[in-house]
Amino acid sequence: MEFFVHVEIGWPADADPDEFARLVSAERERAAVLASQGTIRRMWRVPGQRANWGLWEAPDATALHTALTSLPLFPWLSIEVEPLAAHPSDPERPGGR
Repeated sequence: MEFFVHVEIGWPADADPDEFARLVSAERERAAVLASQGTIRRMWRVPGQRANWGLWEAPDATALHTALTSLPLFPWLSIEVEPLAAHPSDPERPGGR
C-alpha cells in the first residue's frame, strides 16, 4: 500500500539544541534505512517550516505505523496519513492513461 504522509516537527523552542541536532542526525540515518528498504519512496520539504510530505509504502497500516514510530523524533512529530488507492487513469500504472 502507498500512503501520503505529512510530518511536522514540534520540537520545543526552549529545548536543548544539541539534543535536537543529535536527533536530526539519527533521524536522517533512520530515514536512509527506510528509503533503502523501499518504505520511504519520495520526500518533499515544506518551505519555511519544519515539515515534509512523503510517499511511503508498506504492506499495511500497521507496518506503516511501525516504521513511523521507529523515527527518533517520533515523540515530537505530528503525523497525518492518507492511504492511497490505485487509480485506473494513473499514467504510471500498467494500462493507465
